[in-house]
Amino acid sequence: MEEDRGHLFQLKLKKLEELKEKGLNLYGRKYEGAGTIKQIKDDFKEGAPVKIAGRIMAYREHGKSVFADLKDISGKIQIYVQKNIVGEENFAIFKKLDTGDIIGLEGDTFLTHMGEPTVKVNRFDLLSKSLLPLPEKWHGLKDVETRYRQRYVDLIMNDDVREVFILRSKIVKSIRNFLDQRNFLEVETPMMQHFAGGATAKPFKTHHNALGVDLYLRIAPELYLKRLLVGGLERVYELNRNFRNEGISRRHNPEFTMLEVYQAYGDYEEMMKLTEELVSSLAIQVWGSTKKQMKDGRELDFTPPWKRITLVDAVKEASGVDFMTVADPFETARGLKVDVSQNMTRDEILCEAFETLVEPNLYQPTFVTHYPASLCPLAKTVDGNPDLTARFELIVRGQELANAYSELNDPIEQKERFIKQAGDEKQIDDDFVRALEYGMPPAGGLGIGIDRLVMALTDSDSIRDVVLFPQLKPESLS
Repeated sequence: MEEDRGHLFQLKLKKLEELKEKGLNLYGRKYEGAGTIKQIKDDFKEGAPVKIAGRIMAYREHGKSVFADLKDISGKIQIYVQKNIVGEENFAIFKKLDTGDIIGLEGDTFLTHMGEPTVKVNRFDLLSKSLLPLPEKWHGLKDVETRYRQRYVDLIMNDDVREVFILRSKIVKSIRNFLDQRNFLEVETPMMQHFAGGATAKPFKTHHNALGVDLYLRIAPELYLKRLLVGGLERVYELNRNFRNEGISRRHNPEFTMLEVYQAYGDYEEMMKLTEELVSSLAIQVWGSTKKQMKDGRELDFTPPWKRITLVDAVKEASGVDFMTVADPFETARGLKVDVSQNMTRDEILCEAFETLVEPNLYQPTFVTHYPASLCPLAKTVDGNPDLTARFELIVRGQELANAYSELNDPIEQKERFIKQAGDEKQIDDDFVRALEYGMPPAGGLGIGIDRLVMALTDSDSIRDVVLFPQLKPESLS
């Protein structure tokens, strides 16, 4: 295979040198005034003059003429190059072009005897000469890592892949429009932080030479966004990049996109309503409905209201066990094939049981509420029960899609929780506590994983299918 590619590379290189000898600029100038192929096909009128640019995807010689397929971002159209129209010299040049080359052309439209819209070329310009051959096939499991590694080729060859990323861009734009219309203000907060706060995760560490301090790539923007609530920006959101130095899987990439939203004078119930409205509106825009038949044969239904269930009840329904009252949660969990260790707390075992026994089976959107306070240092507790928090996770198709809670705004309690979690008062974010001491209004906060949301809306199985350039082991090490 590599020998074939090497041979084709040499052939293309030879053509490149021959074209250079003719004085052509092979990687030339801008090309203005071109329309899109879709526009031409949608408004097709035989004999109309057109100007287009794109990549040659197929090439068929017929003596004194050549048929080729030209592709741009909007679609593909057949072009027809005839020797007696473009002239002998230009025809000889066109015959040295290959699939993969990028050209601009002017011509007139016509229908072939088979009724196919075609452009008869009057003149053309070579805009970029390709040297590597396009693959004949670019799909299937055997090529999946190559597709991710060489996403540029994946986008050339697979229209459905390109459509996923075009759709992703539209989804993000729609999210912004949704929040802007509700008077939320988009903001930007630091990606390099002195404390890796706002979530529990292993950070990436770096060093700033001028300041002489270690910094962390953020694992979450939460603590900075809540500082803005203190400052009087009552509705804020950030579409942000987060970084977590943890495992890679079909659900996890070390660099990922999150939406975080904070609303003063709200709570986690308000965030539930906002989430339902946002996601169901996106489904209507993408699917034309709040329901869609997925490729696994099941219907995904985002029609509000969504199911709500407490964490304890969800585990009890699945296992028949109340992990908050059972005498030996460790042995009980082991008996249910839950991977636990002796040093785990009852609350940790409960959450592990949920992730093993419940989460994979929650297909329809479900709000799972009331997580243990010991595991949620930034969330308010439920009125009348200091052991549980006013928090939910949204589960869709067996994975967490969103996380939200009523934000803790008591500075004294917040500091105590930080110290308990860190085990060292020197390791806590004192400036955040100081901000709370100035007074933060009660608020609801929400985080939605954009990559996973796009996975659901595009019926994708892996996060790598919705991230343009996912992290992979370098080729030299794979």
